[in-house]
Amino acid sequence: MIELDHQQQATRDWFESLRDRICAEFEAIESEAGSDARFAYLPWDRADPDGSPGGGGVRGLMKGKVFEKVGVNVSTVAGRFSEEFAKTINGAAEDPRFFATGISLVAHMANPHVPAVHMNTRFLCTTKRWFGGGADLNPPIPYEEDTADFHARLRAACAAHDQTYYGRFSKWAEDYFYIPHRGVHRGVGGIFYDHLECMAPGKGASFDENFAFTRDVGEAFLDIFPRLVRRRMATPFDEADRARQLEWRGRYAEFNLIYDRGTLFGLKTGGNVDAILMSLPPLATWS
Repeated sequence: MIELDHQQQATRDWFESLRDRICAEFEAIESEAGSDARFAYLPWDRADPDGSPGGGGVRGLMKGKVFEKVGVNVSTVAGRFSEEFAKTINGAAEDPRFFATGISLVAHMANPHVPAVHMNTRFLCTTKRWFGGGADLNPPIPYEEDTADFHARLRAACAAHDQTYYGRFSKWAEDYFYIPHRGVHRGVGGIFYDHLECMAPGKGASFDENFAFTRDVGEAFLDIFPRLVRRRMATPFDEADRARQLEWRGRYAEFNLIYDRGTLFGLKTGGNVDAILMSLPPLATWS
């Protein structure tokens, strides 16, 4: 058992509560489609390299009629980074001790007309403390209406806190979710932010301000994505649509295995491999 301070406990509790509400909404969508699919939960623990308790998490996984595969993970871990990895983490070069808690979600949909999606928000502590995360839409068959509504909802969440956030964070997502060796973007974007640091009073955004923004990102996702799923989940599709979806999923897998920071962080800190790789699609093709 790792000991948590007030900020760490508050963020952990929020990520777990968001997980519960997202999973309940996704199960409700399955029920509407005539499916009895439900999430299966697998708790996991980790030990730091010195053998001390290092926290753990819960992997939630559902395979249904609408959600071909959806994973919703929460984790709360602590320990020491390796000397080499510590040099790559904000505030860890001076002291390798760390704490991290967060939620990570990836949904791969059965119907190619329903967009896949990724959402992650997190709170990290080294010698510094900061929030990061975001959400991005990944449709095999894009619809301008869906893209516009997804971005509009995230824009509203950003605008409630800082008028510069959406412009900065949507550009960051555009740059980050890019596959250099293919010369294509992973999807149609969203927002991505990191190192939203919790400064001392009077020196910048406080913990409360950044935590409030991160909560609003989660609420925005819970509001908009189920609406997009319900909009498209009954759309007829054919073999050509499915082939397009499977080829697109190959691109998604390439990004997550080669470039994704969350995948690297999980593997470098001894996380549960099955939980880390839940982001991979159940089926994909390469020509």
